[in-house]
Amino acid sequence: MKISLFTFILLTFTFNLNAQILNHKEGKYSEADTLRGTLRPERAYDVQKYHLKLTIEPDKKYISGSNTISFRPEKELSTIQIDLFENMKVDSIVHQGEKLQYNRKHNAVFVEFKEPLPKSSLDSLVFHYSGHPIIAKNAPWDGGFVWDKDQNGDHWIGVAVQGTGASLWYPNKDHQSDEPEEVQLDIAVPNGLMNVSNGQFLGEKDLGNGFTQWSWKTVNPINNYNVMINIANYEHFSDSYKDLQLDYYVLPYNLEKAKKQFKEVKPMMDCFYDKFGEYPFVEDGFKLVETPYLGMEHQSAVAYGNEYKMGYLGNDLSGTGIGLKWDFIIIHESGHEWYGNSITANDIADMWIHEGFTSYSEAVYIECRWGKEQALEYLKGTRRGIGNSKPIIGDYGVNSEGSGDMYPKGANLLNTIRSIYNDDALWWKTLKDYTETYKHQTINTNQTEAFFNTATEIDLQPVFDQYLRYTNLPVLQFKEEHGRIAYRWQTDVDQFAMPVDIFIDETEKRIFPSENWQFFDSEVEDMDDIKVNDLGFYIEVSFMK
Repeated sequence: MKISLFTFILLTFTFNLNAQILNHKEGKYSEADTLRGTLRPERAYDVQKYHLKLTIEPDKKYISGSNTISFRPEKELSTIQIDLFENMKVDSIVHQGEKLQYNRKHNAVFVEFKEPLPKSSLDSLVFHYSGHPIIAKNAPWDGGFVWDKDQNGDHWIGVAVQGTGASLWYPNKDHQSDEPEEVQLDIAVPNGLMNVSNGQFLGEKDLGNGFTQWSWKTVNPINNYNVMINIANYEHFSDSYKDLQLDYYVLPYNLEKAKKQFKEVKPMMDCFYDKFGEYPFVEDGFKLVETPYLGMEHQSAVAYGNEYKMGYLGNDLSGTGIGLKWDFIIIHESGHEWYGNSITANDIADMWIHEGFTSYSEAVYIECRWGKEQALEYLKGTRRGIGNSKPIIGDYGVNSEGSGDMYPKGANLLNTIRSIYNDDALWWKTLKDYTETYKHQTINTNQTEAFFNTATEIDLQPVFDQYLRYTNLPVLQFKEEHGRIAYRWQTDVDQFAMPVDIFIDETEKRIFPSENWQFFDSEVEDMDDIKVNDLGFYIEVSFMK
């Protein structure tokens, strides 16, 4: 597919930037960054449940209500930190029927209890608040509310807060390491509108004041940024896959388009069930919800705004044409249900666990539908969106994501590891075992590395280090010396070693370069006879004449 240079630059930019708004600050962090990113003593509690009761007033762009936060202290606590953006008003914080004192610092609220809370005791408080939440300028690439209207003039409202923080619109412990076990949302919206949130629908109730309350509940752990509201005059239709409920909420005039486009969900589920394991939130169901922004992986209520086009808004980010065979938002955002929603990085510095694996799921889907060769071509094509200017892993403890390269570079790292395995059956077993082992858990890069390191006799640690912690790719160097051809790796990592497949006069051969020069046997007489398997391995190659 041919696209204009401007379109290519724009797509590459948005592809790399997605969900990492102003988080990588080159080591320059504020007190607010530390308050968000660090597990301070005041955050030594385990959230059990959030129960949001809110009224949304679209004409005023105003929200008000409360969040009942149930939690267990991990030690005796006199003060806890709850996060809420400083532009939002704290109306009151109530514990056991009495109002508590609190202090605010940046986007953190420090709540003081009259008596210390005992360790491990189940407790709760009701946090009443209100205000005009930040409006997104370009969701989902910046955080905030989207107050829009559909073609019929009806309100159409969404929220996207990944990276920016869920505390933009509701009070919570805004750190990825702690997920509530369940969330209930009772959301009141003007009559004639519907709210769709995460989990199963509990019912609607006319409040008699011009508003209708729509109630939803999840029964699985959920990321804070995935807790969501979607408000519109929606049309609903449903289906099922095995024992999984499929629900779709779309604008009325797009109903027929949606019924056709969303048929892709079932072959996607066929593929992902096979390669990753069962859908991780069966009890909460699976939904696609049409939104006034491109998309987000909101757990069990995936945001869909791809305009019922194939590819990425009708374009192919890989430049190969293969990306136009499927709907990018359906596949990518649904892939997050396994990677990002079920398996969650407990510090956003490790967000490559979300985005690298999910970007790889695109290629997995292609392989299921159209074969491995096209999957490899697609992955190679996505490399054009890689900048290799910042490490994939960000700085820990300061709410800092790494480079946007975490998407295509993370996916190509996983494909490289698959090629190192050189055993497809072992690769698919390892990937599924990883996905099922850490289901509904928050983890880190070290755990991910350790898991894959144990699945093969090859030590992958230098590979992870080079791709995740440095910007440069491994360079496979070849040179001619005294009539013989030699090869080695040039990398930032000491003692780097990684097997790689090459073709010598079209005959495939696996070599095992290290940081020291090695010579071919007599079968290679000319460097022009050598071609590296660049579909399986994401590396640079240097022929030193």
